[in-house]
Amino acid sequence: MKYTQLGRTGLKVSRLVLGTMNFGPQTEEADSHAIMDAALDAGVNFFDTANVYGWGENKGRTEEIIGNWFAKGGDRRDKVVLATKVYGNMAATDGDVWPNHDKLSAVNIRRAVDASLKRLRTDHIDLYQFHHVDRNTPWEEIWQAMDVLVQQGKILYVGSSNFAGWHIARANEAAARTGRLGLVSEQCKYSLVERRAEMEVIPAARGYGLGVIPWSPLGGGLLGGVLRKERENPERRSSQALANNPGLRDQVQAYEDLLDKHGLEPGEVALAWHLAQPGITGPIIGPRTREQLDSALRAVELELSEELLASLDEIFPGPGPSPEAFAW
Repeated sequence: MKYTQLGRTGLKVSRLVLGTMNFGPQTEEADSHAIMDAALDAGVNFFDTANVYGWGENKGRTEEIIGNWFAKGGDRRDKVVLATKVYGNMAATDGDVWPNHDKLSAVNIRRAVDASLKRLRTDHIDLYQFHHVDRNTPWEEIWQAMDVLVQQGKILYVGSSNFAGWHIARANEAAARTGRLGLVSEQCKYSLVERRAEMEVIPAARGYGLGVIPWSPLGGGLLGGVLRKERENPERRSSQALANNPGLRDQVQAYEDLLDKHGLEPGEVALAWHLAQPGITGPIIGPRTREQLDSALRAVELELSEELLASLDEIFPGPGPSPEAFAW
């Protein structure tokens, strides 16, 4: 496994991030534990989750699965850089609209972190991330709440997810005014088929020293050999994105044809492409099976030539930086 610093911090993390969103909803606890053991054995030390994972009546279940894995011992917790998120409504049921059970008020942050720590069966979270921007809570309140958690030893670093570039700037300028470290990472939707983050989000993150952690690096499965799988199984349901966008189907076909010529697996190339991009800490992989984990691990050792990278840019051109992307 290869490692890098998380943004401007001294924290070393693996270049693949183990996403756990499928643990519970799609992968049983025993299999989830086996995947985490295999990932750790392979050197993956960066695990990502969120308090709402498990979803619906089972939200919180994913954190519980991870907590039960930590409880097995063997220095599991000590070896892992643990990241979770706060923002989503964690009231007892989705129909419960009692206030202050979501978003980033100091009240909810205090409640949410304690609940996550209990489910995760640990005394601290390494990276506590805002799952979304809260437009109604001032940054002064949010940072004060984070300060308390750091002082209590409950969290170490703070990150964001799904922020616009100006949200990153506003958050870190508010932190800088009082000498705080501020955000150290941004988790954004980013892949060959979704490159809008290159306009402002990634430049803002790099400018403020944030590590960038892409989610959905396979473009919702579009970059994982979806057309080949359709041919192999004609009864397989086509991707809705492909069905609604014939031009995208042509791009994905060109992508698969290119990689067939090079003898490369589409999903592995999609991950390796992230590792070749400046400012990227590592993409989040969300394996449902051990086989999917093994495929993702191979991407770390895959070196893409400049010629191949240029060909990928031709098939999936990025928007370019702002303001040139929409002005001059």
